[in-house]
Amino acid sequence: MKTLQDCLKDRILIIDGAMGTMIQRHKLDEKDYRGERFKDWHTDVKGNNDLLSITQPQIIESIHKQYLEAGADIIETNTFSSTSIAQADYDMQSLAYELNVASAKCARNAADEYTAKNPDKPRFVAGAIGPLNKTLSLSPDVNNPGFRAVTFDEVATAYTEQINGLVDGGVDIILIETIFDTLNAKAAIYATINFFKTRQSSIQSSGFPPPPGEIEGALPIMISGTITDASGRTLSGQTLEAFYVSVMHANPLSIGLNCALGASEMRPHIEELSQIAGCYTSAYPNAGLPNAFGEYDEQPHETAHIIEEWAKEGFVNIVGGCCGTTPDHIKHIAEEVSKFKPRELPVIEEALA
Repeated sequence: MKTLQDCLKDRILIIDGAMGTMIQRHKLDEKDYRGERFKDWHTDVKGNNDLLSITQPQIIESIHKQYLEAGADIIETNTFSSTSIAQADYDMQSLAYELNVASAKCARNAADEYTAKNPDKPRFVAGAIGPLNKTLSLSPDVNNPGFRAVTFDEVATAYTEQINGLVDGGVDIILIETIFDTLNAKAAIYATINFFKTRQSSIQSSGFPPPPGEIEGALPIMISGTITDASGRTLSGQTLEAFYVSVMHANPLSIGLNCALGASEMRPHIEELSQIAGCYTSAYPNAGLPNAFGEYDEQPHETAHIIEEWAKEGFVNIVGGCCGTTPDHIKHIAEEVSKFKPRELPVIEEALA
């Protein structure tokens, strides 16, 4: 069977669309989120979409299957907020590991079913690691710019627990995504590398361990940042090139952008990234920019037409959708980019030490 790397050499791969958008279509209420197990939970849990992997796994697995049917090669686990730090909002931090295992299994079941249907088109599961609801680079207190609500070690510990659950649940890829604070991402990278080092029982006593590509049994890492506005910078202030340089020590399988912007607004940044990245590139934009009601109006054929141009110009290796996108968006995107070859990896000259 073809590996993920084999598939990347053959064609532009498709990653799925929005999980939250699809969950909203079910119009679930508090009782649905709670299920039987959490019917007496002491706080409201509606809106905790990750919890549905435990209480409504059939819904989550169905959404995965809709994206696979639309042509997705890679599906993301329903774990955007499955860390102890994020789950503290619902006083469910003790469930972090279980949430990741349950979500990974939902995605694994769906991916394996579709791979079995067509072994020539294997499907892969990306363990989604979100950016957290706390930031290491910015103070939440305007009157105390030096204050941080969380420490690097706390973030790394939370991510380690998440990665452990994702791996035990059977993911193929670690996807660190929607990065608005590079320091949070670096904590996730650090946690990932150290997790696999520990798994090999060869932890270094000092210094940063080698990148995952040099650790036996380590899963590939995909990294995806988010440019928050027309300035072309992340929320924590980095330019795209600075962000790229900051995370390349992870030796990622791919680096890309998702969320915040629609495809039209993302185009110049994807073009820039395609010119500087020594690895594969990914892009999964929103379905345009949200309207006054926070909804997305861009139709599937509109999003697909823009991404088709990226493929034609040789900017991308992996494409899909983020907020507001649906299986229809993914279907149209998959059809349009199938006509083009994937971006070739450039030869990057090594700089002098």
